[in-house]
Amino acid sequence: MEDTSLTDRLERLGLSEKEIDTYLAILDHGEAKASTIADDAGVSKRYVYSVSEKLADRGFVEVNDHAVPTLIQAHPPDEVVQRLTAELESLGPDLSARWNRVTEQEREFEILKARATVIKRLRQFLATAEDEVTLSIPAKLLPEIEDELRETVERDVLVFLMLTGEESASANLDRETPVASVVRVWAERAPVLFTVDTRLGLFAPYELLARSNTGTQAVTIAQEQLVPILVGSFFGNYWPMAEEAVVASPPPLPQSFQSFRHAVFAATRHRNQGTEVVATVEARPVHDGSEFRSLTGRVVEVRQSLVDPVRSTFAVENALVLDIDGERVSVGGPGAFIEDYEARSVRLDPLE
Repeated sequence: MEDTSLTDRLERLGLSEKEIDTYLAILDHGEAKASTIADDAGVSKRYVYSVSEKLADRGFVEVNDHAVPTLIQAHPPDEVVQRLTAELESLGPDLSARWNRVTEQEREFEILKARATVIKRLRQFLATAEDEVTLSIPAKLLPEIEDELRETVERDVLVFLMLTGEESASANLDRETPVASVVRVWAERAPVLFTVDTRLGLFAPYELLARSNTGTQAVTIAQEQLVPILVGSFFGNYWPMAEEAVVASPPPLPQSFQSFRHAVFAATRHRNQGTEVVATVEARPVHDGSEFRSLTGRVVEVRQSLVDPVRSTFAVENALVLDIDGERVSVGGPGAFIEDYEARSVRLDPLE
């Protein structure tokens, strides 16, 4: 019974059954030749040499290959336990950090009942944004997260902000240092929609953030399969209904983009300002599944509804139309199926 319990506990440390038999044989002798250990453990001499090296790496034994024949010595169990304990304790801070990050910020689904908690999540999620943010909130809430929004924009994150409710028409919007890449306003009480990098999302009734003690709830989502649905709803159902209030200046060219929507925004803004743009894309044909390759052409059209004037043929269309040696080809982002090509990266240069 004691041997069975000991074997079970050693298995939890990642040792196989044959490794355990070999280690226990070494322990029984304290120090022995490989041939002796092999006979006791019922394994080959070659296997003993191989396993002993692994056990030595983990601090269980020491291999004395200066002796003839080679001797394998078990370390005192107290030293083994002390070393294993130290290794486990060293994992503590890193494991705790990851656990806290997941449990506090990125649970797959989290129900939020308090307005203060929702605002806390908005701030936490904004701090993690690296690529793109979409956000629809009551206009009266803007002062509470304005600093976090500006910091997000300063990290070159593309931020689409829609301010809703009666106060949206009188919102104090600084056009010199905007709180978002694009700000739109809508007097209707639209739901609160919030996404970060298509991996984090939040949905709440308008009333939860506009008033206190409403009895309503918010839901956060951390599933990459579901968050794009919120992004599509934001751009397809609500964004077109709002009026453009502020649009930030485009990033200077040349510029490379991993985010296709970011590239579409930049190309649109430069073209709206009269700058002709050349795009170099890493793309592959949509329909034949061949490898990605580099394509370069002058941007002759941008189909989008991110900023005015809208040029898309449907609500969530984002595409660059390039003139490549006199032939026009359309390029969409990851998952494109209507366009000629699917791009994974874009570089924009001014036309010389």
